[in-house]
Amino acid sequence: MWYVVRMSSSKIQTKAENTFTVQLGARGRLVLPAPARRQLGLEEGSRLILSFGEPGELKLTSTQVAAASCKGLLKDLAGERSLADELVAERHQAADRE
Repeated sequence: MWYVVRMSSSKIQTKAENTFTVQLGARGRLVLPAPARRQLGLEEGSRLILSFGEPGELKLTSTQVAAASCKGLLKDLAGERSLADELVAERHQAADRE
């Protein structure tokens, strides 16, 4: 789930129907409302990726969501070979050498 911050209106909107109004605080800090944090599973210290969307918009993505979206991204590079089987074979060879 991601949020869009419209800088002109200071509203955070989700693709869902939830809308939250936040205020830019000291040193440029935004506080995400508790319902939004709960919905995203965010806790103190959670990391987010900030990127720009359309003009005047910011996109916040949790690192967990970003990492999950990368899963399998390079799977086609392996072709028909099984990298897992190759790794197991390499480990067996290393164990035999010891």
